[in-house]
Amino acid sequence: MQIPISTVAELGLAIRAVRRHNAIRLDDLAATAGVSKQFTSDTEYGKPTVQLGLVLKLLDELGIRLLADIPQAAADELQALHRQGGPRAKRAQSDAQP
Repeated sequence: MQIPISTVAELGLAIRAVRRHNAIRLDDLAATAGVSKQFTSDTEYGKPTVQLGLVLKLLDELGIRLLADIPQAAADELQALHRQGGPRAKRAQSDAQP
C-alpha cells in the first residue's frame, strides 16, 4: 500500500503501524536496526529533528520502501548525477584536489 507522507509525524505513524502489525517490540526494532530505543520512540512520535540516515535503518528493518516522486523534468539531471557517482564521489574528487 502506498501512502503519501508529508510530515515526520506521518512517517512515524506508518513506522509504528508496521511495527505493531508485525508484533515487534520497540526495543527489539531498535536493537536490530542498530539505533537506540529512545531514537525509535522519537521517530514514531514524529520528532522533527531525527536523523534521516537512522530513520532509513528503521525503514529497512521493517521492509518499508521510501520513494521520492521527483518531477519528470529532473529525471535526466538525476541520471547524470548518478553517472558522476553521486555526492560522495564529487566530495572525494574535491578533497583530492590541491
